[in-house]
Amino acid sequence: MNGNTPYAGTPGTTQAGKRATADLSDLTAAQRRVLRENVTQIAARTRSFLPDEYVVDADVSQAAGGARATVAVQPPVGHPVSAGFTPEGDDFDDEPLITDDDEFEVARGLAASAALQVKQAVQDDVTPTAR
Repeated sequence: MNGNTPYAGTPGTTQAGKRATADLSDLTAAQRRVLRENVTQIAARTRSFLPDEYVVDADVSQAAGGARATVAVQPPVGHPVSAGFTPEGDDFDDEPLITDDDEFEVARGLAASAALQVKQAVQDDVTPTAR
């Protein structure tokens, strides 16, 4: 039964549960640069929505599943929030990797999620000033 699943591994080559090296897409230096510019733009847009107390960072890394881009926000209180994706090498061919509309939506969503984390963390500690 395990012989017909991609997770069984190739004897002597790939361990069970791991992906074969040929299945992973390696990005070129130019593709990594484009990806880094895209996530930097998302981080900058996210910073524009939030006060200075929020820490926003972007990262492009090589993981077991291929290249991974992540933008994370650490609110002053509460849990951090992040957005990430793993592009394929084919994503770079025809059109921009991340469109301006997508950058805006991701940045807005991250900012809203970070603000919600703060609200949830302090909801019982704040006395309303008026009703």
